[in-house]
Amino acid sequence: MHIHILGICGTFMGGLAVLAKEAGHKVTGCDANVYPPMSTQLQAQGIELIEGFGPEQISLQPDLYVIGNVVSRGNPLMEEILNRGLPYTSGPQWIGEHILRSRWVLAVAGTHGKTTTTSMLAWILEDAGYHPGFLIGGVPMNFGISARLSGKEAGSGFFVIEADEYDTAFFDKRSKFVHYHAKTAILNNLEYDHADIFPDLGAIETQFHHLVRTVPGVGRVIANGREESLGRVIARGCWSEQEWFGTDDGKGWSLQTHDDGSFDVAFNGEAQGTVSWALTGEHNRMNAVAAIAAARHVGVPPAQAIASLARFENVKRRMEVRGTVKGITVYDDFAHHPTAISTTVAGLRRKIGGERILAVLEPRSNTMKLGTMKSALPASLTDADLVFGYGARTGKDALGWNLGEALAPLGDRATAHDDLDALVKSIVAAARPGDHVLVMSNGGFGGVHQKILDALAS
Repeated sequence: MHIHILGICGTFMGGLAVLAKEAGHKVTGCDANVYPPMSTQLQAQGIELIEGFGPEQISLQPDLYVIGNVVSRGNPLMEEILNRGLPYTSGPQWIGEHILRSRWVLAVAGTHGKTTTTSMLAWILEDAGYHPGFLIGGVPMNFGISARLSGKEAGSGFFVIEADEYDTAFFDKRSKFVHYHAKTAILNNLEYDHADIFPDLGAIETQFHHLVRTVPGVGRVIANGREESLGRVIARGCWSEQEWFGTDDGKGWSLQTHDDGSFDVAFNGEAQGTVSWALTGEHNRMNAVAAIAAARHVGVPPAQAIASLARFENVKRRMEVRGTVKGITVYDDFAHHPTAISTTVAGLRRKIGGERILAVLEPRSNTMKLGTMKSALPASLTDADLVFGYGARTGKDALGWNLGEALAPLGDRATAHDDLDALVKSIVAAARPGDHVLVMSNGGFGGVHQKILDALAS
């Protein structure tokens, strides 16, 4: 089958392209925004990329068009597909029907930590010899790719997937994860996000309830016991086995942290072992416990999973060190929701102690661009010594609110910019040896990481 993917450079659709090609399909695709790591990963796989959504692409005559959720009515290629009555489907539905249907699917859902937890779980299964397939919304460093059909030619019955609650496509407003047919489902956390499609937290809880309803009776739901929202989701009905993590009542999965960042893991009060690693933050410890619990469901002993996590190398754009110049270290992180920003900054603070953190933030997600959570930004950045905000004035990433006013509670510790070069100059002027420049955005951010490193060097 020849499939042509609209919106191929998104993390999900780019992963779909890799899976489809590995499964023997001919794959082409198009997008308007092409930047690494997905663009380079696709090119390395030999997948043809076309810039833009020109209607002339119908001359490729694919058997099926697979539509990403970045595509909306008015898109010239999509309009041509509709006018001609050509066959199309959504990315999640295609994967559900062509890749996942016959597999044991381990799905990782949650507002935060999906990519990291999915990467941890895939690595645990790989290290245990399970050779899973996976689709992850980032590039785990243990694998170097975001998606693969299986680790062995003979194939594997296990598939680990990042299960996003965002809507499927302009013609299918269900969350992506209802298409995945999970047998093991992690519910990592749940708070309000995606203000562009969900009116309130209750609406997102309903989608998570729909996910729970798709898990079979022989399946297992592994949920964060610290989240009242997930308690409400499960209370609406659950027909599968249940395990909770992060609890303090001696039931389910619990953890105890040591000063060096290692932590003990227990299940129903019985010690399972100690995770020793280089990652920071309580959020990552919770991610790890969830992954250990999910791996146990498919037969990996907790002690084996704990040993595997000592060799986990994290994910690109998750506290990834991009370089050090003149004693100044520049990091890249995907954090864009206030909760994720807060935990990321706090994790770095715990690691570096009293050294200075220069936080560089681009509020770029649809939720942030709408201004729904702008009032939460100052509190999320309190652990930073200096804050540099960037918000474009024009274009699709333009903010609909005043970033400077939102950061005003931080006083002279924070500045706001709408010009990328001016932003870089301001950061470089303030930086001094021993500083840590933490760049946070869910987009390419104009290559600002390298711009900062180059400016520091010169």
